[in-house]
Order: sequence, then C-alpha cells, then structure tokens
Amino acid sequence: MSRTLIVNARLVNEGKEFESDLRIEDGRITRIAPQLSAQAGEQVVDAAGRWVLPGMIDDQVHFREPGLTHKGDVASESAAAVAGGLTSFMDMPNTNPPTLDAAALQAKYDAANGRAWGNYGFYLGASNDNLAAVQTLDPKTAPGIKVFMGASTGNMLVDNPQTLDAIFRDAPTPIITHCEDTPTIDATLAEFKAKYGDALTADMHPDIRSRQACLKSSELAVSLAKKHGTRLHVLHISTADELALFERGPLVDAGGKVLKRITAETCIHFLRFDRSDYARLGNLIKCNPAIKDANDREALIAALAEDVIDVLATDHAPHTWEEKQKPYAQAPSGLPLVQYALVAALELVHEGKLPITRIVQKFAHAPAQLFDVAQRGFLREGYWADLAMVDNTPFTVRREDVLSKCGWSPFEGTTFRSRIASTWVNGEQVWDGQRLVGAPQGQRLAFER
Repeated sequence: MSRTLIVNARLVNEGKEFESDLRIEDGRITRIAPQLSAQAGEQVVDAAGRWVLPGMIDDQVHFREPGLTHKGDVASESAAAVAGGLTSFMDMPNTNPPTLDAAALQAKYDAANGRAWGNYGFYLGASNDNLAAVQTLDPKTAPGIKVFMGASTGNMLVDNPQTLDAIFRDAPTPIITHCEDTPTIDATLAEFKAKYGDALTADMHPDIRSRQACLKSSELAVSLAKKHGTRLHVLHISTADELALFERGPLVDAGGKVLKRITAETCIHFLRFDRSDYARLGNLIKCNPAIKDANDREALIAALAEDVIDVLATDHAPHTWEEKQKPYAQAPSGLPLVQYALVAALELVHEGKLPITRIVQKFAHAPAQLFDVAQRGFLREGYWADLAMVDNTPFTVRREDVLSKCGWSPFEGTTFRSRIASTWVNGEQVWDGQRLVGAPQGQRLAFER
C-alpha cells in the first residue's frame, strides 16, 4: 500500500481546528504532529492550509441495489459519494428484494465487495412477518434494524402493533425509524384529491405528508423506545414540532460512551431547501418526509447547534430524470445528494450558522459513535485513513459533473464556496478534485459490539 504524508494541513477533529501534518501508512493514520519530515518512498501532499477532515459517514443512503439499478448501484453511487468527501455509507433495506433476512444481508455485502468506492454497511429491514430474523440478527453484521413506521412500499411498512412492540423489545442493534403516520397521510391525500382531482402539484407535498403525520409517528417511536429501553435513532427529522421529543446535550461522555438512548438525525436537503423552492424545483425535491417551511429549516439548524439533533446525513435516494418528470402523484420521492452534501453543509459555516467543528461532529464523529463503527470517523493515530481535503474556492454545480447514475442534481446551478480537493479511503486517494483515481478501496464496516 502507498505511504503518504500530508503537510501544512488545517485539521478539524473532536472540536478543534489546528495546524498539523498527518502521515498515512498501510491504510491508517500513523502520526499526527507538526513539521513531520518526509521519509523515503513517501508521497508528500502539501495541503497549503486547506481543511483536512475525517471522511463523512452517511448513516442513510439508498444506493438502489439490488433490483432498482436503473436508478443507481453501489459502484455508481459510492463513486459520487467519495467525490463529495463521503467515505463510508450505511445502505437501506428497501430494495428489490428487500433485505429482510441474513441471507439477503450477506448478498448485499458480497455484491459490494470490490465495487464500492467507500466503506459500506447494510441495514436489516423489519416487516410484519420477519420478527425471527430481527431477533436473531448478529449485531456485528449490520449497523441497525430499519423500521418503516410510516408509508413505504411492499411489505416493509410495520403497522402491526404487536410486531412493532416486539421489535422494540428484542432488537439486538439500534433501531432506526422512518416516522410518518400512514393513516394521517392517506386521509389528507384523499381530501386533496377530492378538491383538486388530478391537478395535484409538488408544492402540496408538505401539506399532504404533513407535520402532523411526522409528529404522530415520531411520538409513537419514542414512546416504544422509552417503554423498552431501546436504542432508537429517528431518521430525517423535518419539522420543528418533533424537536421537543429529543434530549438536548452531548451524544457521548468524556470517555466516548453514548449517553443517549434516543437520538435524532436530519438531512442536508432540509437545511438548504424549504417550501418556497417547490416553485422552482417541483418534483426534483419531492421526498419523504417532505421538505417543509423556512421556520422548520432554521429550527433544524439551531437543533444541530444545540445538540438536540445528533447526526446529519443525506437520505440519498436517486430516481431517473424521466421518473421525476411525471405528474406529482406518479413521480417518485427522493433525490440524489451524496456528491454535494458536505459542501452544502459547509455553506452553513460560510454563513456563520455553524462552526466547522460542528459539521464534522454531526457528519463523521456522531455516526461512528452511535453505530459503534470501529476505528473510523476521527483523525486519530491508528484509525483508518478516511479523509477529505477541502479547498475554500467556489464552484458551480453542473449536470455534466454529476456522477450518480441518475445524472442530475437538485443543486444544479448552485455555487458553493468550498469544494472537495481530495478524498482518501483506507489510505488510498480515490478523488483528486476533478476525477476518480485508482480503484475502489471500500471495506466492510466493522461494528464494535
């Protein structure tokens, strides 16, 4: 394996921003100190004062493999991810077939081996009829168990109260939930159809998939977790209303032990878009839960600053351009985000809303801590060298630069003030600021449980 010395870097790690050099050997960080001398055979990279961050760990992606690979696959979407400084990902189980047992889980790991540009973990999904698979899951084989407590597809909506209670009682890993109440959504949709017929439009999406639907489902998840003492992580919080459900304070103690049993995540699109953007982008920003109001966006940013929300992620969910051009009712929900998520988050730094240390905490440290990821998510000697170098020079997103298989981005035409100058995965450079380099270096994530 190659040996690399990064000099003149501005490292961001564990609440600090400081000047240092960093040495990589055999895929790991072996030394962090100022003024390191180059050794024979070592590639020297001059960071020239640029930020060097631990690579982003995304706890929520839909890379569409198996079964939906016309939209994306592990190879294409992980390539887009490392171009965005995202070096590890945790992929969702609502594929075709869904990931509902140990065999399906292993098949996904086998398919990613040698093809994933970033490091990978796969969730087991819960359904109304796979309780035994949930109860017998080896906790070292998955980051968690995904429970759709709201609208979903196929048989992955868990709406049987007894099954839901048993999952929360017996889960051997953290439970992660999609929280939207299906009966509430269905009733509201029926009202809108009665009023507007086939003339539904994307700007109605946050009213159809309402804040009430989110709050009701999140309240149920939190109540079950409190009943059973479950490690619960509620995904993609989209409303100010839900924030009162979560505890304010640090995720871990001074020794790194997780303090919270119930945690929350929000996603980058809820921080960069709001209801006013439907007029411009329409179905391109149609997602579940829906992007809502400007006051929700500001409340979510404040919740990240105040440690009410613990994790920032993407919910990357690509669909083809043609699928998104269908009428509102037929257009699928989800948008591609991994390639520009980190630079979009860094806009909050440039705007003075969050410090760079907070972005790193929510995008890298917290996912590693919450899901017990071994030796990743930090700039520490002995840890795997998953790194992103950030150059604070502007660029404008162009469609021709999008690496996701779907071929488009909701950020097209947006000028960001930072760009990803280089990405390393397991000590090997995979992105040089303009193109992918080398070969896929992703490894299976290890969970220390």
